[in-house]
Amino acid sequence: MSASPRLTPARLSMSVALALAAGGAFAQQTASDAGTNAAASAAAANETKDKSTLEQITVTARQRSESLQDVPIAITAFTAKEIERASIDTPADFVQLTSNVSMVQAQNSGTSFLTIRGITQVRNGEPPVATVIDGVQQISPNQFNQQLYDLDSIEVLKGPQGALYGRNAEGGAILITTKPPGDTFAASFKAGVGNGGLIDSMFSVSGPIGDGKVRYLFAGSASNFDGLINNVYLDKKVDYERDRNFRARVIADLSDELSIDTQLSSSRTTGGALNYVFQPLYGVDDPNNTSIPINANNRGYDKRVLDHFSVKADYKLPFATLTGIVGYDHINEFYSGDQFPYSPAISSNSPFGPGTDGTQTQYLSTNATQFELRLTSPSDQRLRWIAGAYYLYGRRYLSSTTGIDLGLGILPVKEEPFGPNTINPTSYFAADHNQQKASAVFGQADYDLTERLELAFALRYDREEHTQKNAAPPSFDPYSGQVRSATFDKWQPKLTLTWKANDDLRLYASYGEGFRSGGFNQSGTGAAAASVGLVGVTDLYQPESAKSLEAGFKSRFDDGRLQIDGSVFHTEVNNMLYFVFVGQLGAQVLTNIDKAKLDGYEINAKYRLREDLTVYGGYGYTLSEVKRFTLAPADAGNSAPYVPRYTSNVGMQYTPRLSAALNGLVRVDYQRIGQQYWDPGNTRSRDAFGLLNLRVGVESHDGTWSAGLWAKNATNTKYNAEYVLGGFAQIGIPRTFGVDFRYNYF
Repeated sequence: MSASPRLTPARLSMSVALALAAGGAFAQQTASDAGTNAAASAAAANETKDKSTLEQITVTARQRSESLQDVPIAITAFTAKEIERASIDTPADFVQLTSNVSMVQAQNSGTSFLTIRGITQVRNGEPPVATVIDGVQQISPNQFNQQLYDLDSIEVLKGPQGALYGRNAEGGAILITTKPPGDTFAASFKAGVGNGGLIDSMFSVSGPIGDGKVRYLFAGSASNFDGLINNVYLDKKVDYERDRNFRARVIADLSDELSIDTQLSSSRTTGGALNYVFQPLYGVDDPNNTSIPINANNRGYDKRVLDHFSVKADYKLPFATLTGIVGYDHINEFYSGDQFPYSPAISSNSPFGPGTDGTQTQYLSTNATQFELRLTSPSDQRLRWIAGAYYLYGRRYLSSTTGIDLGLGILPVKEEPFGPNTINPTSYFAADHNQQKASAVFGQADYDLTERLELAFALRYDREEHTQKNAAPPSFDPYSGQVRSATFDKWQPKLTLTWKANDDLRLYASYGEGFRSGGFNQSGTGAAAASVGLVGVTDLYQPESAKSLEAGFKSRFDDGRLQIDGSVFHTEVNNMLYFVFVGQLGAQVLTNIDKAKLDGYEINAKYRLREDLTVYGGYGYTLSEVKRFTLAPADAGNSAPYVPRYTSNVGMQYTPRLSAALNGLVRVDYQRIGQQYWDPGNTRSRDAFGLLNLRVGVESHDGTWSAGLWAKNATNTKYNAEYVLGGFAQIGIPRTFGVDFRYNYF
């Protein structure tokens, strides 16, 4: 066995040069290389070229299987093998590898703020993307940030996708596909340990029943994490987490025409919450300051329950495939913690006087059922089309409270406040019952004008009816029992022209629109905010809509070893959603920025230098501008909140052959996030920072097992994950590392 060369920057540069030179040297071979030697050389060269060609990825972005390079949408896609090698365990992991997409993780398990091309998620609001798992859309943003396991692929679609995916797809769509059950028995097991007391595991078992027309899959994951961030007052870790997940799936081919896919999944998560510091208490107000320790006298707590059941049926008609989907989701989450200003004091001796430094809780319970019916034409025809209808019915209960901190703990306030004679009397209680009805009709047609020119048009009409009833007792809210209703609707068109210049180059241009529904802040929020000096907040916030122009290209060079994709976009947003935190009330409210503009671009490249070495990178830039903000006219011209000026990622993957049965793995991923403001007044900004992720391991050549060492935020970069205007900050995740082992039986 010969030793593999060490990978150094010099050798990497040399590899690039040699790879570029190899094609030229081969082209310069003369006709004198004749006979069997020439034929053998050509065969060897073709074999080497095939092994060095980048994998052709199939995506379902337009709800039919197509080559990634043929789809006129900016897409970042991950295969099952890449998901494993990149240690993608949560949504934040694939977001770090996607240009012009960023994510803030803060507050509690169900809260995350995704930003895609400047379209941003806000607390208690809808996400800026439609997230679809195995063809069924998530119905709540509280479902998004969960453990990812046993996946087959991930697709991140950028730009408005509302014409096809509907509600919330204003900024894009995220398509997650789990591994389907196979027609032969297969099993997989993974176990690992890491710092912070991390212990995690995953399993998957699948196979046929009887003659193989019915196939099953059972998969699950479990993890325990003690935490790394310390509360110096309590001397306890605050970022602890315990997570349990399970999925069962059965696919039945009842006939040559009919297939039914049934899925049941469940997730249980407990962990820390509300790990904020109030910087002005310590004479600081700086999004870049991470020196203030957490020292609240109450440790935050979060418990989330996610249950999902769906049935998806496909029936092949002579002219199309009829797809029917029924899905049911239950989400339940409760979290609690110390209240502003998060000090060791109890309410009676708070540094800001009685009525502050108490406790706070929030309780959410959501149940929703959705239906979709869709007809999809065959793909092998000049005119390809999709037509369908969608309906969702959901009920949500939400309560938010503050309590008097007597130093005796926090009571779990859900639907009833606690009285003055308890260990944690409730001082503020807001609650409401919400009902949502969403319906839509949609269609898309793709037509080949010529062999090289395709015109696609999609159109969707969405209508959402919201009803809210104030569920707070009259003693806490004079609006108790009040019922409010509002209806929001929107036509969402998309027009795309694609030119196939040659087999290796696609050019496209598109125009699309998207929207996110408006809704209600909790009853009385506007009056409560005005009572503490925040004038202009209302109980009803308006729907957000966006119009976007985009032009892009997808290209391949060097016999398919190099791929370069790029796009530019211009987006105009009306009623951009913006979150305001009223610390004195523990209230979280939404308002609208009247108009904003987003201009940007992204460029992504991937180059397989040789069979065992691939380098890749991406850069996304977004110039955001507030054009008009009625609540604060002076903010016009400023950057929009929660929008990084740029995101970039660069990485390499090296898989040397160590022996006839063993491959090595070295993977390096670096992400940099640009300057970001947190409010439309651009009061404070977080500086640019970078995160480095590593994985080093070995893999059996036949794919039966692998083992590796991994690290995330390997350099232990200190940064604040979130900063809220006024000095509320939550520190980001520190360095984590560990070792894992995977075994596959197939």
